[in-house]
Amino acid sequence: MTLLFDLPVLPDVPVRGETARYPVRRIFCVGRNYEAHARELGNAVDREAPIWFTKAPAALCLSGATIAYPPGTANCHYEMELVVAIGAHAFRIAPDKAMEAVFGYACGLDMTRRDLQNAAKDKGYPWDTGKDFENGAVIGTITPAATFGSPEDQRIELRQNGATKQDAGLGEMIWSIPELIADLSRMYHLAPGDLIYTGTPAGVGPVAPGDVLEGSVAGLEPVNVTIAEAE
Repeated sequence: MTLLFDLPVLPDVPVRGETARYPVRRIFCVGRNYEAHARELGNAVDREAPIWFTKAPAALCLSGATIAYPPGTANCHYEMELVVAIGAHAFRIAPDKAMEAVFGYACGLDMTRRDLQNAAKDKGYPWDTGKDFENGAVIGTITPAATFGSPEDQRIELRQNGATKQDAGLGEMIWSIPELIADLSRMYHLAPGDLIYTGTPAGVGPVAPGDVLEGSVAGLEPVNVTIAEAE
């Protein structure tokens, strides 16, 4: 078979203590998973089911990069998140079995073109242009679950140019990690290579060229990125 062009190579993420890397096939993200964050943006808290959206693997950006301020926006925000890396097949899995599908965890930044997202929400449109763009899914080194342990109430923080902007506990999530995996597995055949960005706490805000963002979750390798001028 002859292809018109070369297939893109799947992005991959370093793994703590391993030489082998974690290839990424899909990126799922959950919105409004911390009550204080939902309220700071004027949104009602929905406890009926998680709110899902996706990002293409092409949006992935590794920690330590310098990235251009994204095009098409005048209000790009940081959102610090815990990322779950799936390591086993899971379909219609029960919450009490869901953690068996986890390979590990990482720190991540769900970068958001807030003005585009807000315009889409006002019209009842999808969030794609506000969420899915190049370098919009920043991720740090993945720590295997056996090393990290269980997500409980570890601190999650974001510092912008050294100043703390987000500071919360993972226990403040509306939907727990097992609940998120179980819910997502009702709609998708989850498999190794799938990432789940689990939502952000309160304190999100705009970035500008020259900013340095540093995020951490206690027990994980931190994530950092520098914002450069727009191209």
